[in-house]
Amino acid sequence: MNNYKIMGIELPYYIVLAIIILIAVALRVLPIGMIGAFAFMMIFGSLLELIGNHLPIIKTFFGGGPIIVIFGSAALVYFHILPEIVSENITIFMTDGGFLDFYIAALITGSILGMSKKLLVKAAVRYLPTILGGVTVALGLVSIAGLLFDQSPGESMAYIGIPIMGGGMGAGAVPISQVFSGALKMPAEQILSRLVPAVALGNAMAIVAGGFLDKLGKIKPEWTGNGQLMEITDEDMIEKEKSQQKTTVSEYGIGIVIATCFFTLGNIIGYLFKVSIGLDIHPYAWMIISVALVKAFNLLPEKYENACANWYQFVAGNFTAALMMGIGIAYTDLGQVIDAFSLAYFILVLMVIIGAIVGSAFIGKLMGFYPIEAAITAGLCMANMGGTGDVAVLTASKRMELMPFAQISSRLGGAFIILLTTFLIPIIF
Repeated sequence: MNNYKIMGIELPYYIVLAIIILIAVALRVLPIGMIGAFAFMMIFGSLLELIGNHLPIIKTFFGGGPIIVIFGSAALVYFHILPEIVSENITIFMTDGGFLDFYIAALITGSILGMSKKLLVKAAVRYLPTILGGVTVALGLVSIAGLLFDQSPGESMAYIGIPIMGGGMGAGAVPISQVFSGALKMPAEQILSRLVPAVALGNAMAIVAGGFLDKLGKIKPEWTGNGQLMEITDEDMIEKEKSQQKTTVSEYGIGIVIATCFFTLGNIIGYLFKVSIGLDIHPYAWMIISVALVKAFNLLPEKYENACANWYQFVAGNFTAALMMGIGIAYTDLGQVIDAFSLAYFILVLMVIIGAIVGSAFIGKLMGFYPIEAAITAGLCMANMGGTGDVAVLTASKRMELMPFAQISSRLGGAFIILLTTFLIPIIF
């Protein structure tokens, strides 16, 4: 047992560290801010991940650790096991503290700059049709299924299909409720109360589906690129292979600076477009575009690209369990998922998830993508709860390197759904 490790730490030492945190929680003296939040999330996020990775059914069919970390953490809040002062501190660290943005900035920057330029260009122009395929089949399938429960196709599409495919809460359900409110002359709060359960349950199902798709890829290896979106040749990989070099400690600092500056650039561009022409697009989208352009036009020396790629690997390898716990505590309302649960509602939400998977996988295959990777990014990452959902789905499917495409789905795809809603609602109602 002395050689057993959690987080790379031998078990006796890990137990001592865990006891320190538990005592601090019990005495209400866990430090406020980053130190207390990060320590709690790192220690107990890794423990829940370990449990999930060793539970037979969870490990085999539901993606293992991430499911247990997210919903186990949400349960700690829902059943009031976790002191409110701890959950509030973690929520602040995840939201106002910017830990989620910090994590995603590292993943977007590192994964794009570490990608083959030729592969990036080829994939980008074929990705939008794949998203459209998933959206079309998802909305069509839930509209038909709604008839089985005496629900009109329009109602099923509007209150279940659209919010699930809309990119989460802040960038999806909230603005969608405003569109509904303007068209239907109803209070936005009343509409939002009907949209939130669909978003929450859809996000939960998308995470579970990510684990299923990872399992499917092992059964049908010809359907997956094991984290590679596009079916490629050896020539496409030459650039990436040449870039692989030994990591130095200073490269992590370079990666942090470049990733955070790209995120800042995304905020600047978003602000300028909003104040000048009223175009309000999430900074993640502008960040993706900025990093992709820098990569496509070779504007950054290869050594800096390598530094960002190495920083991304470090963050994904060390902070993911902590982030999953933060998502469970700060972003996952278990009560909403439980309240929405009925057989009819479950089936309709499931139809949206299945439609997103099937539509994006089919069109993705036609576009030259691996079906499973296409279904995860253009399908499930449209159906989950935005940035937090992207991290959860990609972790459950063990394909974190697909984050740039996941973010395209959540941000640009989510903006497309809002635009689509503007035209559909007057027709539906």
